[in-house]
Amino acid sequence: MSASIALVDDDRNILTSVSIALQAEGFLTRVYPDGETALKALIDNPPDLAVLDIKMPRLDGLELLRRLREKSSIPVIFLTSKDDELDEALGLAMGADDYIAKPFSQRLLIARIRAILRRTEGGGAPGESNGEGEAPPLIERGRLVMDPARHKVTWGGANVTLTVTEFLILETLAQRPGIVKTRNQLMDAAYQDDIYVDDRTIDSHIKRVRRKFRQVDASFDAIETLYGAGYRFSDE
Repeated sequence: MSASIALVDDDRNILTSVSIALQAEGFLTRVYPDGETALKALIDNPPDLAVLDIKMPRLDGLELLRRLREKSSIPVIFLTSKDDELDEALGLAMGADDYIAKPFSQRLLIARIRAILRRTEGGGAPGESNGEGEAPPLIERGRLVMDPARHKVTWGGANVTLTVTEFLILETLAQRPGIVKTRNQLMDAAYQDDIYVDDRTIDSHIKRVRRKFRQVDASFDAIETLYGAGYRFSDE
């Protein structure tokens, strides 16, 4: 089944050209001219991935992402202006999975979309092969169970919904409980090689992960901060 991609941008030329390019690659596309129009549609009928422009009238991309993350963890790629480094960092900290600066190559955007979709692909029962060889095994650490093949996380049997980036950070910590992971190691696990994020972005993601777990267990404290060193997962 073809993946569905939502495009949100007030530039109709970009909507048209990118939509045509994605359809030529076999994707299903939905287009929205502003964030306000897109918000309800993205929540009620989530696509497999959304591409959001940051600078939009009525409801900009950052505010759209903030509201979207209250209800959904769909992967998000931001389109930014070349000089919007602050917006890029803020978007990543708020839960975006990637960003591309305008003007951009459609081939690059399609490559980034495919890369993120590969990280979120799954299906089938836990432990089943996805058709590309052996499926990654379940990660079971105390009350935590992670199923990388289905991008699924539970804590004490309760579902915890994480973005792609949050999932990868938690997976890196949970794979070796008790071992301290530096922020640089977590950056390498969660981001493409050509994306730079600072320490505060990783800290923001950790805070979001903790908050989500505490919504199902107020006493959650399995992710420990080692000041000056990094983070570690404790399954005790």
